Amino acid sequence: MSSGAAELEALLREALAPVEPPAELVPRLERMLVSLRELAQEELEGWELSAMRDPRNWVRPAAAAALGLGAGTALAVLRFRTRHRERAALSANLLELAQRTVKDLAEEARRLLPSS
Repeated sequence: MSSGAAELEALLREALAPVEPPAELVPRLERMLVSLRELAQEELEGWELSAMRDPRNWVRPAAAAALGLGAGTALAVLRFRTRHRERAALSANLLELAQRTVKDLAEEARRLLPSS
C-alpha cells in the first residue's frame, strides 16, 4: 500500500470515529420531549367533540396528536437506548438480553401511555 493510501485510510478512520454526545444532551432532550408530549396532550384535552363536526377544526387536534405520538415515540426510544448498555452488562447471553429488552420496552410503554 502506498503512503498516500495509508494516509487517506488514517484520515478516514479519524473522521469516521464514533463521537459520544455531551453528557447533558440526553437529559435536556428528554425534558424537551416530555414537555412536547404534555403540551400535545393538553391541546387534545381542551378540544370539545362538538367542534369536531366541522372539518376545518381538525387541523389542530391532528397536529397535536401527531406531535404527541412523535414525541412519545422519540422519548421511548431515547430512554430505551440509554439503558441498552446496562441491560447488555446484566445479561449472560443473547436470549437473556432479548428478554430484558422486551420487558424494558413494555415498562416504558406503560410509563408513557396516559393512565385512564
